[in-house]
Amino acid sequence: MVLTVHRPDRGTTGPVSAVRAGGGRSLKRIRQALVGLAAVTILGTTGYVLLGFTLLEAVYQTVTTVATVGFREVRPLTPAGQVFTIVLILLGVGTVLYNLSVILEAVTEGHLREHLERRHMDRDIAAMHDHVIICGYGRVGRSAAEFLAAHGHRLVVVDNDPARLEQVPTGTAHLCGDVTDDTVLCEAGIDRARAVIAALDTDADTVYVTLSARAIRPDLVIIARARTTGSKAKLVLAGADRAVNPQRIGGRRMAVFALQPDVAEFLDVVMHDDEMDFQVQEVHIERGSSMVGRSVGELELQQRTGALVLAVRRGTGLPFEPHPPDDLVLPAGSVLIALGTESELDSLAQLSSL
Repeated sequence: MVLTVHRPDRGTTGPVSAVRAGGGRSLKRIRQALVGLAAVTILGTTGYVLLGFTLLEAVYQTVTTVATVGFREVRPLTPAGQVFTIVLILLGVGTVLYNLSVILEAVTEGHLREHLERRHMDRDIAAMHDHVIICGYGRVGRSAAEFLAAHGHRLVVVDNDPARLEQVPTGTAHLCGDVTDDTVLCEAGIDRARAVIAALDTDADTVYVTLSARAIRPDLVIIARARTTGSKAKLVLAGADRAVNPQRIGGRRMAVFALQPDVAEFLDVVMHDDEMDFQVQEVHIERGSSMVGRSVGELELQQRTGALVLAVRRGTGLPFEPHPPDDLVLPAGSVLIALGTESELDSLAQLSSL
């Protein structure tokens, strides 16, 4: 299979670190201030029109009056016009000055807050290690971010749509930029990351990000979203460890719930319910571990830790071996899929590291 990928055209926009800057509140205050200024202008203009001024003269007279610039009247004022002008000065000048100060404060405060929060977030990202980078904050990316955050994992969300980033929960690090640019991946700390989840809007973008991430970090775990069945092979060829089609997985899960609802619910609870005492986790047996070269029966893992080994994979790409027999020897690089309480699984992980 030949994989040809052209980088999507992103124009001239470069990567920009972005944070939520409280823009919604600032814009609301600015809109309210502009409404106040417009109300004063309309009130003054209406009054002068009723006093016999033309529309242009009325607008001009209102602006010069509330701006206190000191120009003479457009035309001589009658006693009624003088009284109206006095009232306009007393009410209008104060209103204009107040609303102008609100606009200035909102603008400067927003920029200052954005600058300070950006610096703080950039420092947080620079200090992160073993985190997960989520590329794309659509429905799939958002769901992945929520799951990771709920389980205490550190993450950085990257998207080129500021409106999407407004939906990122407070406290979650995020960047606004073109994730197909290697600079953005570096800003997100890809050199220190644990994994990348590529969940972009198009398969072309996802393939390009997968290629870039794999080139930067050959040892990185990369999970890519496949929008079509045909794109899965391309994503794996590009360097993804897993290519996931959410629609296909969702359909299969619905079918399992229809045919074996109790089994499906049990797996759901064990994998995703934090209140469940038992969990399923994977335990890696690295080179140098005391488990290497020994059989499952010899190790007596359940007796020593309480955790039940459901399956074993004795190397990357090899099939799982469910309910491993006692004479199964564990080489370096094996992965144990175990069921147990948090303390039991911790004991198993500690034993594997000895």
